Amino acid sequence: MSEIVVRAALPAEFGEVGALAVAAYDADGLLSADPKYVQTLSDAAGRAEHAELLVAVNPAGELLGSVTVVRSGTRYSEISREDELEFRMLSTSPSARGRSVGEALTRAVLDRARELGLRRVVMSSLDAMKTAHRLYGRLGFARLPDRDWQPVPGVWLRAFAVEV
Repeated sequence: MSEIVVRAALPAEFGEVGALAVAAYDADGLLSADPKYVQTLSDAAGRAEHAELLVAVNPAGELLGSVTVVRSGTRYSEISREDELEFRMLSTSPSARGRSVGEALTRAVLDRARELGLRRVVMSSLDAMKTAHRLYGRLGFARLPDRDWQPVPGVWLRAFAVEV
């Protein structure tokens, strides 16, 4: 992970960040359940306006992944409460898979929660995201079943949390 730098996304990168998120979700077959989600993933500028948009880059500046960091009660929050930080739309470029990009981004979210003095990080994930679930488990996340929910009928998101 030492070759990965996590930082705030630059406005000039928003188009590429949105395209990367769509490509990542599409590569995993995750867009068929809710095709309208492409608009949300594509709108990196909107996410950066209402949340923190972090990117992972290599030393050459190549975009490897991104994550949206959300405060409770804001436009992109789904399950977070007042003393929690939430993350959404964790995306790794299909060409950067297996290089610990998702881990670097998730660890950056955990660090951000500590900086903000929050006690917990929460997130939601589709059942199909098994690779991500293994990562979250390694980082100490546990299921939070009382916050499972359906963004659209028939599509369940499973909630996870970790104390920081």
